[in-house]
Amino acid sequence: MTSFKLAYVPGATPAKWVRTWAERVPEVPLTLVPVAAADATGLLRAREADAALLRSPIDRDGLHAIPLYTETTVVVVPKDHLIAAADAVSTVDLADEVVLHPLDDTLEWETRPGRPAVSRPETTADAIELVAAGAGVLVVPQSLARLHHRRDLTYRPVEDAPQSSVALSWLDEETTDLMEQFIGIVRGRTVNSTRGRTQAPAERKRPERKPAAAKPARRGGGAGKRRRRG
Repeated sequence: MTSFKLAYVPGATPAKWVRTWAERVPEVPLTLVPVAAADATGLLRAREADAALLRSPIDRDGLHAIPLYTETTVVVVPKDHLIAAADAVSTVDLADEVVLHPLDDTLEWETRPGRPAVSRPETTADAIELVAAGAGVLVVPQSLARLHHRRDLTYRPVEDAPQSSVALSWLDEETTDLMEQFIGIVRGRTVNSTRGRTQAPAERKRPERKPAAAKPARRGGGAGKRRRRG
């Protein structure tokens, strides 16, 4: 049976597109495949998924990628931390903080803020546990802060931090009809659109004008006067 496999990295939220797919392509089941951020492109190249929602930076070799949205970057802190009293912070405000740097970090820093931890946590989930234990703070895309939400933690935007983008990616040579269907869904195309190509509106035909009826010829042309008899 034909199916469509969509891989997605932690924090990506494909639910609304899955619902639309079920409405438009009910005969083809869509299977969701959770994947670690570092493994997403490898999964595509191994053809274990038809498409993937993944984070930048993306190794584009042999892959298409459509940027979908860019996330706000936040710092995760304990609720009683001084940062929790602010509406937003900058990287300068993190200068005295131990900023955890998990191995699966997706943010590209030129210079990381704060002070480095003694060691790097394996995953973002591990780093969240360390934040809860008071071992440091963590800067991540907002969706990951929401994914790992805890009652004892909160987060605030970091205004000058690099941001992470989420993209839809698939193999160059695998742009199938089903792939086109999914591209149309994530781009918000209507069910009647043709692969996103705008069709020119049909020209309105003008009603044909009937030829005017010939006017009857004037008899005598007005020149035939009767002769007067002498």
